[in-house]
Amino acid sequence: MSTLDEQWLADTPPSKRFPIYTRSNISEVFPDVVTPLAATGEVWRGAEHGWRNGLIRFGAFDKDEFDSEHDEMIGIFGGYGYLNVSVSRVMGVRMPGSNPDLVDQSYFGSQPGVPPYDPRPEDVNTELTARMGEVITWAMTADGLPELEEYRTRAADLRRDRPDLGTLTNEQLAERALGIQESLFLPWVSDHFFLIYVASIPVGGLAALTAELGVPELLTPLISGFGDVDSAAPSLAMWDLGRVARASDSVRALFANGVKGLDSRLRQSTDPEVETFVKQFDEFLYEFGSRGVNEWEMNTPTWQTHPDIALGAIDRMRIADESKAPRANLARMAEDRGKAIDTVRSKIAGDEAATAQFQALLHAAEIFLPARERSKTSLVRMIGEVKVPFRELGLRLAKDAYLDRPEDFALVTRQEFEDFVANPGSYTQTIRDRRARMDAMAALVPPFVVVGEPPATSTWERRDSQGQTVATDGTVLQGVSACAGTATGPARVIHDPSQADELEPGEILVAPGTDPSWTPLFVSSAAVVVDVGAPMSHAAIVSRELGIPCVVSCTDATRRITNGTIITVDGAAGTVTIGH
Repeated sequence: MSTLDEQWLADTPPSKRFPIYTRSNISEVFPDVVTPLAATGEVWRGAEHGWRNGLIRFGAFDKDEFDSEHDEMIGIFGGYGYLNVSVSRVMGVRMPGSNPDLVDQSYFGSQPGVPPYDPRPEDVNTELTARMGEVITWAMTADGLPELEEYRTRAADLRRDRPDLGTLTNEQLAERALGIQESLFLPWVSDHFFLIYVASIPVGGLAALTAELGVPELLTPLISGFGDVDSAAPSLAMWDLGRVARASDSVRALFANGVKGLDSRLRQSTDPEVETFVKQFDEFLYEFGSRGVNEWEMNTPTWQTHPDIALGAIDRMRIADESKAPRANLARMAEDRGKAIDTVRSKIAGDEAATAQFQALLHAAEIFLPARERSKTSLVRMIGEVKVPFRELGLRLAKDAYLDRPEDFALVTRQEFEDFVANPGSYTQTIRDRRARMDAMAALVPPFVVVGEPPATSTWERRDSQGQTVATDGTVLQGVSACAGTATGPARVIHDPSQADELEPGEILVAPGTDPSWTPLFVSSAAVVVDVGAPMSHAAIVSRELGIPCVVSCTDATRRITNGTIITVDGAAGTVTIGH
């Protein structure tokens, strides 16, 4: 047996009743190998049971339908996180006006290899269908969830009340991090999953209506341009900082010397304009510093812990011309939404029932699509307050040579953590062994779909293999429309948002998938193409709010498109054409 085929300590058995899993969407929060601390602690438990709670509250399932002893909503295979497709399809069977195919399209795009729905008698449940009908009726008239503002306030309070971490002992740092996580993550993530499903109601209804009217292209503008989407807010603030940096000779000169070490150079300057910029940047970090890559992991960089990442995105906005101003795009998207609404209303004029239904769907979209992003933002800000004490702990243990690098504190399990903090030296070699194993798994490409038992990891393709043929001139790659508009320019393949400084004005961002930390890169891109995703994925939601042409679910785009290749993105058609 290959070493890679030995079960990773975080791996879980697949569900027997719900056997189909996908990497789609989960790659937004767990793009990499899941650490032992996340997999064995509140993050994974909260995600599993939060998803169950969301489905039960939505009316799609009863509690006793889920395995009480094993995870079913999510799984870890070969170290990578997976979402359960089968569960969502059952919801599609039971949900009024829906079906498994609509669920697949809403959440998983057009990725290949997803087997068709296999009907089972127990999937049909008229009582639960009626219960979901009540939730749908509520969603058409509700003004949101009061809990969201409470979470927003609580997250802000956590940031305001953060103690001076330098005065805390290692045990107190661990206690603060784990205490926040284990008291708040489950209830907050439960509401977040509920909102994901509620937000799908108006999207599905508007998709069906526009298709019936023969104007399916109007779906995108109808669910865009709300102007109050929390995940877009950092980009607006970054744009303003970029304009400040562009206007100041002193600040501009420091940026011109490169992003690496830029935060330190800025803080060492005594130039009044630079000091003003630093003050504004610190205000930005206070408000948005919890954002970063792989946001549900405990050991990954945030803008606060690694400010040069944020400065890299600001630098790209600094060199962008005024035509990329996100507020102008927001205004244009709002105008396009108004026109789309008028078009639909004209087509159903005289049909009072259809007009009332359309108005209710618009109301639900205006309330719950931004609410979903607000829920996610509060959740990430709370997680950010968990990461900061963990980061301080990791820095201390690395300084004392118990860890080879600060991030390695997450390579112990939750069950081991208190003993690790008390006796870190006894875990040094164990952590090194686990890091080597994680690095080996990170070199593999996890299968997009798993049905039943996952294939042996020794059969997975390596990331450095040449398994995909580079697309040649004239090739058209088909994806799924996320935001209308066309753009032609050189491609820039980026695998990590910390590479922001590689993106030049006018280039088209090609990424494996995105989470909110990628949002600033959208602003300085001519268009966005992602390997995975669907109309309700992060890339689609943010591109619509910023008015950036976007194609999602463009399979293997990052491997078939090379840097500098001229491509044309047609956001409405969902196509990427190679060549001039």
